[in-house]
Amino acid sequence: MKASHQTALLGLCIIALAGIALLFWLPNDTVSGFVQSRRGRLSIGDAMAPGLAFGLMALSGLLILLKAREACTALVTRHDVIFVLGLLGLVAVSFTLMRYSGPVLAGLFADGGDYRALRDTTPWKHLGFVFGGGGMVAALISWMERRVTLRAVLIGFAAAIALILVFDAGFDDLLLPPNGDV
Repeated sequence: MKASHQTALLGLCIIALAGIALLFWLPNDTVSGFVQSRRGRLSIGDAMAPGLAFGLMALSGLLILLKAREACTALVTRHDVIFVLGLLGLVAVSFTLMRYSGPVLAGLFADGGDYRALRDTTPWKHLGFVFGGGGMVAALISWMERRVTLRAVLIGFAAAIALILVFDAGFDDLLLPPNGDV
């Protein structure tokens, strides 16, 4: 089978999996829809995050399918494997920062407060998201530019703060990652 046929098959499989998840798994596994209204207040429903993820998955499959129309002759090289392993390592370090920076900083600077009790109070609830998420964006930009710049750091932390403003300010009962599991 040609590489372009394999790419097209991959795109079709991704679209099919996303479609099955959106049409069958999501409605049967979530209690509420994308947005729910309780006593006149709108809040994020159980289906919002997985629905958006599966929608992006379907879009990605479509893009892969369209890309398959071009002749694809390249094979995976050692540099490709190193690049992917580097990305996975960067994401792992960022998730570790996201998970542990809040509890560690609360242990050092909170006056006798346990992080579990502080995880829904400002600034403690934002520390992991800002350090892990902002650090990940800054590191990815720096890696692609092959140099660390102040601009990349500012963009990374601005992106994390913008997400905090969109999600945390808009929804009172939402805990940003990783605070729901801590």
